Amino acid sequence: MLAQLQDIQDQGLVALGQATDASALEQWRIEYLGAKGKLRACMAGLKDVPRDEKPAVGKRLNELKTALEAAFEEKQSSAGGAAKPAGPMLDLTEPGIHPGIGRRHVITRVREELCEVFARMGFEVATGPELEDDEHNFSKLNIPADHPAREPIDNFYVEEPNHGAAPRMLRSQTSTVQIRVMETREPPVKIVSPGRVYRPDTVDATHCFMFHQIEGLYVDRNVTMADLKTTLFQFARAYFGTDAEIRLVPSYFPFTEPSAEFYMKIRLRPDQPARWIELGGCGMVDPAVLEGVGWDPEEWTGFAFGFGIERIAMGKYSIPDIRMLFENDVRFLQQL
Repeated sequence: MLAQLQDIQDQGLVALGQATDASALEQWRIEYLGAKGKLRACMAGLKDVPRDEKPAVGKRLNELKTALEAAFEEKQSSAGGAAKPAGPMLDLTEPGIHPGIGRRHVITRVREELCEVFARMGFEVATGPELEDDEHNFSKLNIPADHPAREPIDNFYVEEPNHGAAPRMLRSQTSTVQIRVMETREPPVKIVSPGRVYRPDTVDATHCFMFHQIEGLYVDRNVTMADLKTTLFQFARAYFGTDAEIRLVPSYFPFTEPSAEFYMKIRLRPDQPARWIELGGCGMVDPAVLEGVGWDPEEWTGFAFGFGIERIAMGKYSIPDIRMLFENDVRFLQQL
């Protein structure tokens, strides 16, 4: 073993003397001093040396290691430094390229913000299917069989309405969730139901065939129109600011009585004055709707409301055209 170590030292020093450039010097280091080099192999073989010879062999190994490392450092200094890595140089002082970071779409953000505002008023979030049946989309909302809202021109039916069985359609309103909640719970209930709805509207600056709504329902004892008005005013001022201008205009809906349309003064363009925009409808839940789910209208009363989330987003961020929300133009989305 001692003779072998001497041979490694002699051969190593000769090979080191023949290394004329940085690449050859690096190859020598790997061969003799590397993790799989000759010196490490000898150290691993120390365990096989007889016990009485181990002190001498161990001492010689340390001497060999010191000699080779010293010779390498001296040669490295005289050769002008360590071997340079291959490939292009990297300037660590150059500013980096920031990766593009995505974020939630403005509709998603507004939807979550609305749910948070109503949650602070005690409303919980409920959801339901987008593929609905005639019973939940119309009948239990007190919409009669001959009502124009049932016409195929105003709905996305997936089954023909005249085939005998109750037709199914893509829901035209999230009021269907209110019916499903009332069918499965006992009063009182206080919920909001955000989600997508579908109507074959002509696409323009304020209409689209797919859009988002958030419906609200509160049923309890002694709920009045004053509670509805207070809730809507609190919502508007919490979300749009204390200077929000709102008003209720009498209207008609089959599932509420009395009914009203909810308007807010909104500036859609910075260079134009604010104008009144309808955000949705509201009213006291019609007694026929309560009876349809088995609730006594003499004991329970309630109110309901429904807003278009796109219109709220347009009012919040002064977006003049609803189509901008679905074009996925990154330049537009990055501004919000």
